[in-house]
Amino acid sequence: MTKPLILASASPRRKELLELVQISFEIHVSEVEEKIEETASPAEVVMSLAAQKAADVARHYPHAVVLGADTIVTYGARMLGKPNSKEEAVEMLRLLSGNIHEVYTGVALVSKGETFTFYERTEVTFWKLSEEEIQAYVETGEPLDKAGSYGIQGKGATLVKKINGDYYSVVGLPVARIVRELRSFIWEGNDAYKPDS
Repeated sequence: MTKPLILASASPRRKELLELVQISFEIHVSEVEEKIEETASPAEVVMSLAAQKAADVARHYPHAVVLGADTIVTYGARMLGKPNSKEEAVEMLRLLSGNIHEVYTGVALVSKGETFTFYERTEVTFWKLSEEEIQAYVETGEPLDKAGSYGIQGKGATLVKKINGDYYSVVGLPVARIVRELRSFIWEGNDAYKPDS
């Protein structure tokens, strides 16, 4: 018997990544008010936020597998979410220019009251950016809905010198790990992703 998979996210990037691996799913966006503990580590933050989103949607779909996710960028002790303005985007990009930062994506799978969470951490190195490059990129509007003020899958690809880790996790969803966890955790569905017999 196949359990429906629900993505608890409005992110078009996460939708595209699940479609990339040809998993059938529906989208139901969480409306939960997200809460973060001030003392939590980046890994704990993304897993907690992912779990909050997934649990909120799972209340309405008890027979489904609900997938929640959250991504943040960190540089040193700073956690960088989505910028609130062009000025904040410029500030973040100046901070990341020529440096190594980390991208954390947390994932939660919720089904029948059970919750399983994990995260992926990827190091990203930026080229040294000129002020003109930063301003021109911000003017495209792309940074304004992206954690850390850039999208590696878009025009922001030109800012990235190298990565160490899962590229798709930086985009917003570590799909290879998700397929494997669905296989071993709770999914009774799609033959292509069944546990090995």
